Amino acid sequence: MVDCGEGTQTQIRRSRIPFNKIQAVFISHLHGDHCFGLIGMISTFALTGRTSPLQVYAPQAFEKYFHHSMRLFCEHIDYEVTFHPLDTTAHTLIYEDRSLTVTSIPLEHRVPCCGFLFKEKPKLPHIRRDQIDFYQIPISQINNIKAGASWTTPEGKVIPHAQLTTPAKPPHSYAYCSDTRYMKNLHTFVKEVDLLYHESTYANDHKANAQRYFHSTAEEAAMVARDANAKRLLLGHFSARYDDETQLLKEAQAIFPNTMLANEGSVFSIGD
Repeated sequence: MVDCGEGTQTQIRRSRIPFNKIQAVFISHLHGDHCFGLIGMISTFALTGRTSPLQVYAPQAFEKYFHHSMRLFCEHIDYEVTFHPLDTTAHTLIYEDRSLTVTSIPLEHRVPCCGFLFKEKPKLPHIRRDQIDFYQIPISQINNIKAGASWTTPEGKVIPHAQLTTPAKPPHSYAYCSDTRYMKNLHTFVKEVDLLYHESTYANDHKANAQRYFHSTAEEAAMVARDANAKRLLLGHFSARYDDETQLLKEAQAIFPNTMLANEGSVFSIGD
C-alpha cells in the first residue's frame, strides 16, 4: 500500500481487498491526507485476527509519533509491526523480496517527502514443451535450463538454451511521485517506467500556486513523463477547485498523449 489517509479502510473494503493481503505500507510524507489512516488501520487488522507481520516505511520524522501512537492504541496487538525510517533525500533501495524491489525517490515538497519506484525482478524464460518432449529431457533438468543451461543429447549434440526456451515478458515498473513541485531532474529516477503516477494539483491557470505550495501542474507532470520516456502517465491529487478535471487532462495530453486521470475507484494495469 502507498500512503494511508483517512478513509483507507473504507476504500479497501469497497475494493474487496482482503486485509491480510497488505504486507507493507509506504508513507510518502507527513501530511494528514497521506498518513492519518495508518494507526486506525493497524488497529483494525488486529481486531480481525491478523497474525502476519506488517512493514511500515515512512519518513524518519514520523518514527517518534508512530511509536507513541502504537503504545497508546495498539500495545496489545497479536502481530508484529516493524517501522523502517526513510531518508527522503536519498535515492536508495528500501525493500526487496523474491519478486520486486522498491526504491525511494527524493521529492521536493513543503515537508520531507519521497516517492517510490516499484520494479519487478526479471523473470526466468519459459520452457518450450515441444523441445523438451522432442529431446526427451528429464524433468529434473528443467530448472537448470531455465537458469541458462543447454542440453547435451546422449549422442553428444548440444541443444542451446535459446532453442529450449522463449524469453519471459519484460519486468514491469511503477513509479509513484507524491506531492512535489516540478523537478527538472525527476525523470532520471523514473526512466522507461511502465506507469508513472505524478501529482497534478493545478492546471496552468494556477501555476503560481503550484510554485508557492510546492505542487505541480498537469503540464509539468506530463513533462516528467515525456522526459522519462514513460509508457503511460497517471494524474492525481487534484485541487478541489476543479469540479471537472478535463482541463488538467487536456493540458497534460498536449505534452504527453498517453495520459489518464486517477479517478476514485478506477483500476489501472501496469504494463501491457
